[in-house]
Amino acid sequence: MSIKFKVVPKKNPRDFAAPEKFYASAIGDGEVDLDTLAEMIAYQCTVTAPDCYAVLMSLEHNIIAELEQGRIVKLGKLGTFQVGIHSEGLPTALEVTSNAILKSRVRFRPGKKMKSFLKDLSFRKAS
Repeated sequence: MSIKFKVVPKKNPRDFAAPEKFYASAIGDGEVDLDTLAEMIAYQCTVTAPDCYAVLMSLEHNIIAELEQGRIVKLGKLGTFQVGIHSEGLPTALEVTSNAILKSRVRFRPGKKMKSFLKDLSFRKAS
Protein backbone atom coordinates (compact mmCIF):
# COMPACT_ATOMS: atom_id res chain seq x y z
CA MET A 1 0.00 0.00 0.00
CA SER A 2 1.21 3.50 -0.69
CA ILE A 3 0.78 6.82 1.08
CA LYS A 4 -1.18 9.47 -0.83
CA PHE A 5 0.19 12.98 -1.05
CA LYS A 6 -0.92 16.30 -2.46
CA VAL A 7 1.11 19.26 -3.65
CA VAL A 8 0.89 22.45 -1.60
CA PRO A 9 2.41 25.86 -2.33
CA LYS A 10 4.31 27.58 0.47
CA LYS A 11 5.78 31.05 0.78
CA ASN A 12 9.21 31.61 2.30
CA PRO A 13 8.44 33.03 5.79
CA ARG A 14 11.75 34.90 5.77
CA ASP A 15 11.23 36.43 2.34
CA PHE A 16 7.61 37.00 1.27
CA ALA A 17 8.80 38.51 -2.02
CA ALA A 18 10.47 35.24 -3.03
CA PRO A 19 8.44 32.99 -5.33
CA GLU A 20 6.53 30.26 -3.58
CA LYS A 21 7.78 26.68 -3.76
CA PHE A 22 5.75 23.51 -3.97
CA TYR A 23 5.98 20.65 -1.47
CA ALA A 24 4.51 17.18 -1.03
CA SER A 25 2.10 16.86 1.90
CA ALA A 26 0.76 13.51 3.13
CA ILE A 27 -3.00 12.94 2.96
CA GLY A 28 -4.76 10.81 5.56
CA ASP A 29 -6.63 7.93 3.93
CA GLY A 30 -9.35 7.22 6.49
CA GLU A 31 -9.27 6.62 10.22
CA VAL A 32 -9.23 3.66 12.58
CA ASP A 33 -10.93 4.05 15.97
CA LEU A 34 -10.54 2.10 19.21
CA ASP A 35 -13.57 -0.10 18.46
CA THR A 36 -12.05 -1.20 15.16
CA LEU A 37 -8.62 -1.74 16.68
CA ALA A 38 -10.20 -3.85 19.43
CA GLU A 39 -11.95 -6.01 16.82
CA MET A 40 -8.76 -6.38 14.80
CA ILE A 41 -6.80 -7.45 17.89
CA ALA A 42 -9.55 -9.87 18.92
CA TYR A 43 -9.32 -11.66 15.57
CA GLN A 44 -5.56 -12.08 16.08
CA CYS A 45 -5.72 -13.65 19.54
CA THR A 46 -8.03 -15.42 21.98
CA VAL A 47 -9.30 -12.27 23.72
CA THR A 48 -12.77 -10.94 22.93
CA ALA A 49 -13.31 -7.56 21.26
CA PRO A 50 -14.93 -6.03 24.39
CA ASP A 51 -11.98 -7.19 26.50
CA CYS A 52 -9.52 -5.72 23.98
CA TYR A 53 -11.49 -2.46 24.01
CA ALA A 54 -11.37 -2.37 27.81
CA VAL A 55 -7.60 -2.88 27.78
CA LEU A 56 -7.11 -0.13 25.18
CA MET A 57 -9.27 2.29 27.20
CA SER A 58 -7.30 1.42 30.32
CA LEU A 59 -4.04 1.95 28.44
CA GLU A 60 -5.21 5.39 27.32
CA HIS A 61 -6.29 6.30 30.86
CA ASN A 62 -3.00 5.14 32.38
CA ILE A 63 -0.80 6.83 29.78
CA ILE A 64 -2.54 10.14 30.52
CA ALA A 65 -2.25 9.60 34.30
CA GLU A 66 1.48 8.85 34.06
CA LEU A 67 2.14 11.81 31.75
CA GLU A 68 0.33 14.06 34.25
CA GLN A 69 2.88 12.92 36.84
CA GLY A 70 5.72 13.99 34.54
CA ARG A 71 6.75 10.43 33.73
CA ILE A 72 8.03 9.16 30.40
CA VAL A 73 5.80 6.34 29.14
CA LYS A 74 7.67 3.64 27.22
CA LEU A 75 5.56 1.28 25.14
CA GLY A 76 8.27 -1.13 24.05
CA LYS A 77 8.97 -1.25 20.33
CA LEU A 78 6.04 1.09 19.64
CA GLY A 79 7.73 4.13 21.13
CA THR A 80 7.82 6.65 23.96
CA PHE A 81 5.40 9.36 25.10
CA GLN A 82 6.56 12.40 27.07
CA VAL A 83 5.22 15.85 27.91
CA GLY A 84 7.10 18.67 26.23
CA ILE A 85 6.77 22.38 26.97
CA HIS A 86 7.46 25.65 25.16
CA SER A 87 8.23 28.80 27.11
CA GLU A 88 9.15 32.37 26.40
CA GLY A 89 12.81 33.30 26.73
CA LEU A 90 13.62 35.62 29.60
CA PRO A 91 16.84 37.52 30.46
CA THR A 92 17.62 35.66 33.70
CA ALA A 93 16.99 32.19 35.12
CA LEU A 94 15.26 33.69 38.17
CA GLU A 95 12.59 35.23 35.94
CA VAL A 96 11.62 31.86 34.47
CA THR A 97 8.61 30.55 36.37
CA SER A 98 5.65 28.40 35.41
CA ASN A 99 4.02 31.60 34.11
CA ALA A 100 6.64 31.64 31.31
CA ILE A 101 5.33 28.35 29.92
CA LEU A 102 3.28 29.14 26.83
CA LYS A 103 2.06 25.67 25.86
CA SER A 104 2.53 21.98 26.47
CA ARG A 105 2.24 19.05 24.11
CA VAL A 106 2.60 15.29 24.05
CA ARG A 107 5.78 14.21 22.30
CA PHE A 108 5.90 10.79 20.69
CA ARG A 109 9.22 9.27 19.73
CA PRO A 110 8.75 6.12 17.68
CA GLY A 111 10.65 2.98 18.66
CA LYS A 112 12.92 1.04 16.32
CA LYS A 113 10.15 -1.17 14.96
CA MET A 114 7.89 1.83 14.32
CA LYS A 115 10.71 3.70 12.56
CA SER A 116 11.74 0.74 10.43
CA PHE A 117 8.52 0.65 8.39
CA LEU A 118 9.15 4.23 7.21
CA LYS A 119 12.14 3.07 5.14
CA ASP A 120 9.95 0.90 2.90
CA LEU A 121 7.01 3.26 2.28
CA SER A 122 5.91 4.07 -1.24
CA PHE A 123 4.07 7.22 -2.23
CA ARG A 124 1.53 8.17 -4.87
CA LYS A 125 0.26 11.56 -5.91
CA ALA A 126 -3.47 12.11 -5.32
CA SER A 127 -5.44 12.83 -8.46
